[in-house]
Amino acid sequence: MPTDMPFDQLIPDTRAFLSELHANNTRDWFMEHKARYDSRLKGPSEVLLDVVAADLQQITDRPVSPKLFRQQRDIRFSKDKTPYKTHLHMLWHVGEGLGRTAFYFGIELDRIVLGGGCMGMEKDKLVAYRKRVGSAKGKDLMRAISDASKSGIRFSEPELKRVPAPFPADHPQGDLLKHKSLTFWKELPAETTDLRKSLKGGFASLMPLQDWLMAIR
Repeated sequence: MPTDMPFDQLIPDTRAFLSELHANNTRDWFMEHKARYDSRLKGPSEVLLDVVAADLQQITDRPVSPKLFRQQRDIRFSKDKTPYKTHLHMLWHVGEGLGRTAFYFGIELDRIVLGGGCMGMEKDKLVAYRKRVGSAKGKDLMRAISDASKSGIRFSEPELKRVPAPFPADHPQGDLLKHKSLTFWKELPAETTDLRKSLKGGFASLMPLQDWLMAIR
């Protein structure tokens, strides 16, 4: 990849901006520095989103929809009234229907993380997920999780305390059946510079997990 890609300084520029924002989390400060946010964070992120979307479409052979999360926080029902997030997050939705999943990338003050999975599965998808987990295919997911864990990938905790009906409490895939979402992530080195290569390789390492989720019907 050329060294002059528009996002080659995205990580250091973002962390510098977020550090200052953390110390000055007000609308006045943000609006005073909005031009810098647009040119050094938002603009390069949009380029990265498009480039990685093309890579993911090639890897998955499925439609890909990129998204940059807004920097503004939703403070309507929060006791914390600071107006802006001190992280930069983006995602790529992949596929359609019940098999739709996502890849994630985030730059935060103390870490750089990529990941994937399904957040907050809606009723129809959750039913289909549990049916697939409860079948012999659930053992394939268990193996993929075991292999991924050995390479430093971490997983979300199950939301339920008990195995949901109609599955028996001692079901061999019981821990997976307790999930209402399933996400996984790994951290990138702080000195990461070649973002396209790092994300492409990192997302490729998640494909056994994503393939299982995209096969939900």
